[in-house]
Amino acid sequence: MANNSASRLDKRPVFGHVGTYRPGDTFRNRLELAFSGVHRPPRAGVCGTQKLGAESIVLAGQYEDDEFGEEEICYSGNGGRDPKTGHQTTDQVATGTNLALLKSQETGLPVRVLRKVPAEDGGPEVYRYEGLYQVVGANYGPGKSGFQVFVFRLRFWGGGKAG
Repeated sequence: MANNSASRLDKRPVFGHVGTYRPGDTFRNRLELAFSGVHRPPRAGVCGTQKLGAESIVLAGQYEDDEFGEEEICYSGNGGRDPKTGHQTTDQVATGTNLALLKSQETGLPVRVLRKVPAEDGGPEVYRYEGLYQVVGANYGPGKSGFQVFVFRLRFWGGGKAG
């Protein structure tokens, strides 16, 4: 598990690596991610604002339109899901974190990507820091359930990758 004495409790945005955390570092839970500053929101999948862009995202297997490829990620926008079933039940709208990801496409600033994966020791799932990615495209159209969803394309930025 990641251990870094440079824990960030402040809320200043960081676009790029935080402290000495690097791809491959793992975190036991969302609270550990928040305390480290690698992904500050304890629940939300996107950390960022529509004014500055997205600093980090978490892929936790909750959106059916997410895809994690070798060099590129398709990341579903936020909203429209039933909180009980997790199924998409309405169209997503251009607000909040969806606008943050659109801003990141405009600015070209890197986005930290974290992914929920099985622990190497067979224990509970962990969050692994995958590295820095850049939002290179966005599409708004029908998703797998037929509702209108944002799908953001992120391409690996460089500087090491989790493996």
